[in-house]
Amino acid sequence: MVGLAILGVGILAIPYPGPGWAIVFVGLGILATEFDWARRLLDYAKERYDKVMDWFKRQGLWVQALGVLFTVAVVVSTLWLLGA
Repeated sequence: MVGLAILGVGILAIPYPGPGWAIVFVGLGILATEFDWARRLLDYAKERYDKVMDWFKRQGLWVQALGVLFTVAVVVSTLWLLGA
């Protein structure tokens, strides 16, 4: 239950600045101690994350700027929806 709860919080935190993916990996790590499917998913997620981040770092400044703008848009939209 703890692993699923942490995994859920991590998935919700992915689009926001901060440790969203780290929380996902911690949740999967907890589940991987008990379940083989979680270990396989953790290995797959780590591999895909590393590949995507390597690709993102190789892109031009404009692609990285679009990533930043997307993150800002998600944060501002969430704050607006929450009335903050």
